[in-house]
Amino acid sequence: MRLLLVTVAALAFAGPAAAACPTLADLEGEVMCPQCKTTLDQSDAPVAREIKGFIQQRAEACVPEGQIKDELVAQFGPAVLAAPPREGLHWLAWLLPIVGLLAGAAVVSALVWRWSRARPAPAPAAGSNGRPLLDPELERRLDRELSRFDG
Repeated sequence: MRLLLVTVAALAFAGPAAAACPTLADLEGEVMCPQCKTTLDQSDAPVAREIKGFIQQRAEACVPEGQIKDELVAQFGPAVLAAPPREGLHWLAWLLPIVGLLAGAAVVSALVWRWSRARPAPAPAAGSNGRPLLDPELERRLDRELSRFDG
C-alpha cells in the first residue's frame, strides 16, 4: 500500500516538474538563425544546427526558457530572437503595426463617410429638351386618374 502511495505522489509531482523544462520544439519558432534570418525550425544552416544543439543541451539540463534566450542573446545579439523584447524602444515594434491598422481604418472610414455624403441628389427625369417629361396639366390629370383606382 505504501509503495502505491509513493508511486502516485511521484507521478503527481513529475508532471509539473517535467512541464517546467523547455524543449527544442518550444524554442525553435522563437529563435532566429543568424546566417539565413529564418527561425530555427525553418533553417538547416550549420550555425542553426549548432544553436539547436545548444538549446537541446540546455533543455535537457532543465534550464528555464528565459535563461536559454538570454544566453543566446549574449552570444549572438538581440537579433537572434524572432520577436523583439517588450521593453524600451522595442515597444515600437509591437505598437506601430497596431497604430498603423487603426489609422488606416480611420482614414478608410472617413473617406467612405465623405464619399457617401458628397453624392449629389439625383435630378428629376427630363426629356431631350431639358424640361420635365410631363407638363403640369398632364401630371394633374394623371394624378386624378390614379386616385380613382386607389379609392
